[in-house]
Amino acid sequence: MADRTIACKDCGKDFVFTEGEQAFYKEKGFENDPVRCPECRKARKAEKNNSRPRR
Repeated sequence: MADRTIACKDCGKDFVFTEGEQAFYKEKGFENDPVRCPECRKARKAEKNNSRPRR
């Protein structure tokens, strides 16, 4: 495996999907590559966490 450059689905910025990240995804059984850069993934996760009702 080699590092791959992917364009973010949200912001359009290119980001590197490293060999180590690819190995991690494979180990976890993930079949799809990431579609968002780390910054957009972090923002999306924070948005999801803030919209959840608290118990």
